[in-house]
Amino acid sequence: MIQVPQFNMQGKALQSVEVDETVFGAHVKRYLLREAVIMYQANRRVGTASTKTRKDVSGSGRKPWAQKHTGRARAGSKRSPLWRHGGTVFGPHPRDYRFSLPRRALKQALNSAVLSKLKDGQVRVVDRILLPGDAPKTKVISGMLKALKVERSCLIGTETHQRTLALSAQNLPRVRLQSVSDFNAYDVLRNQELLLTRAALDRLITLARSASAPEASA
Repeated sequence: MIQVPQFNMQGKALQSVEVDETVFGAHVKRYLLREAVIMYQANRRVGTASTKTRKDVSGSGRKPWAQKHTGRARAGSKRSPLWRHGGTVFGPHPRDYRFSLPRRALKQALNSAVLSKLKDGQVRVVDRILLPGDAPKTKVISGMLKALKVERSCLIGTETHQRTLALSAQNLPRVRLQSVSDFNAYDVLRNQELLLTRAALDRLITLARSASAPEASA
């Protein structure tokens, strides 16, 4: 069992929460995390880099000088890559870098990412996050993070998507708030701290169990 510290919004320590590490796979699958991170980063690439080859650059196709008897090296075109302002050899061209992994592999990668945070002591639980009223309040989220002494990048997880809370956190630097059902391994790993509500932690455990359960055969 892993003991996860629990606090309230004012930073007061509450009874810690026990999390069974076997729910998240018992050990961190580093090779799977690597593949998942590469996939998410590749899918974020725009792929618009482009260079001009010898057929694309401007310039005459005429042979600059005769092949022989000039005392100079042979040259067939001013657009040769060997010449100044010539084309580029093997330069990048627009392409799609996207690729995908099986859904089951992505779920296991997420479990390994969460487990690594748990083992490193980078997960904290807050009993609940409440706002005074229905309007977004960035000051409330900022005050909570200050009370919990969260000074590094932080991913805040809630049980369900809450637009008001998301708007309250969107202007805070290095802070992201989203529901645990939208988590992925890349978002969990790229943030130093993982802050979960108690309901979000229970929901995350439920999702982890469903990911590790064998799929029913058709």
